[in-house]
Amino acid sequence: MKVGFVSLGCSKNLVDTEIAIGKFKKNEFEIVNNPEKAEIIVINTCGFIETAKEEAINTILEMSEYKKKRCKYLVVMGCLVQRYYAELKKALPEVDLFIKLEDYDKLWDLIENMLKNEEVFIKKAKKAYIPDLPMFTQEEYLNKVISTGQNYAYLKIGEGCSNFCTYCAIPYIRGKFISRPMEEILEEAKTLAKSGIKELIVIAQDTTKYGEDIYGEPKLAELLENLCKIDGVHWIRFLYSYPEGITDKLIKVVKNEKKISKYFDIPIQHISDDVLKRMNRKTSKKNIENIISKIRREIPEATIRTSLIVGFPGETKEQFQELYDFVKKTEFDKLGVFEYSKEDGTPACKMKNHVHYKTKIYRHNKIMELQQHISNKKCQQKIGTTQEVIIENISLDKKFFIGRTKNDVPEIDGVVYVKKEASIKPNTFIKCKITNVSNYDLFGQI
Repeated sequence: MKVGFVSLGCSKNLVDTEIAIGKFKKNEFEIVNNPEKAEIIVINTCGFIETAKEEAINTILEMSEYKKKRCKYLVVMGCLVQRYYAELKKALPEVDLFIKLEDYDKLWDLIENMLKNEEVFIKKAKKAYIPDLPMFTQEEYLNKVISTGQNYAYLKIGEGCSNFCTYCAIPYIRGKFISRPMEEILEEAKTLAKSGIKELIVIAQDTTKYGEDIYGEPKLAELLENLCKIDGVHWIRFLYSYPEGITDKLIKVVKNEKKISKYFDIPIQHISDDVLKRMNRKTSKKNIENIISKIRREIPEATIRTSLIVGFPGETKEQFQELYDFVKKTEFDKLGVFEYSKEDGTPACKMKNHVHYKTKIYRHNKIMELQQHISNKKCQQKIGTTQEVIIENISLDKKFFIGRTKNDVPEIDGVVYVKKEASIKPNTFIKCKITNVSNYDLFGQI
């Protein structure tokens, strides 16, 4: 049978999808990219914020239309199912199988039962109970099918989150943070390198928490050092590092290891101490300022990216202005802004003084307008510099190669358009002189 996949949400979700693809492939199913050709369609959903939930529902409804043609089975898995299993079962009878995160350890058994037309019953978790969710096995990680191309792959080092920020539903969906053993991660990384992958992107909900649960102390720095020893790996980057977890040791490793991108993705969310406290963030304005200053002092060329939430319940004009002034003063290299989204079951959902949606939109736009000027200024500073670029594609008019610098995350940051003056194969690293900029993208020549 032919199977098609749709993966929604974050890169951590994408790894789960790749493992699911690997399971089907191991069992001799044919993987197809066109849903019109698929007899089974599997959708891995996100349930993090309202827009993600809407996208997931719309995608399910869109894919269900193929059941009127060739598709025999529609399978929906992931965070949305974990969070709204009972409601989805009632609302979407066109779905043949819903798979919650807590049932990933018997994912293939559920698939086989469905294909035998047996009715599948999954025990409903108690709302007040956050289970220890099972992780995929090492064999399943090693057999995952890379969907991101030939040059980079995501390396997931842990599952879940134990931070319990008041606005976030992730701990209630994916459970507490659980680290993968380091030897298993290194084995997977070596397997990826042998397959030709040149860039490893280390991910978890909070990478700085890696190792605390199984080793008694953070081990991200040590993990990165070991990854750098693997032959064949050219670039390494890690994403989602919380400010309170960025240690002197971690900064030193990033500074000294040539393979590691000098890129810190630090989701601070806000800068007002009062707002941070109501968000249950484990940091403060002073700590955030100190961490940013230390990174820039130790690694002047470092790229710092952050994400913010505007319109959190009770956010005053003064607190927003404090955030705006901080962004203006700090001049982050890259920045994203989210309007606060009320999420069922989270403490923030029950807070008083929710901000009007028009005010949230205004605050979002105001910071993004500021950041656009900052980003353009940062890009202008790169004109005349020489950058290492990985070539990944070619423009439609065939005039430019398209690539990324070491400090650009795929699918998130800008790209480099390199004037086509020679024959270059994809997945090749070149030296490029930056000659111009356009918004968030760079232009250059070999």
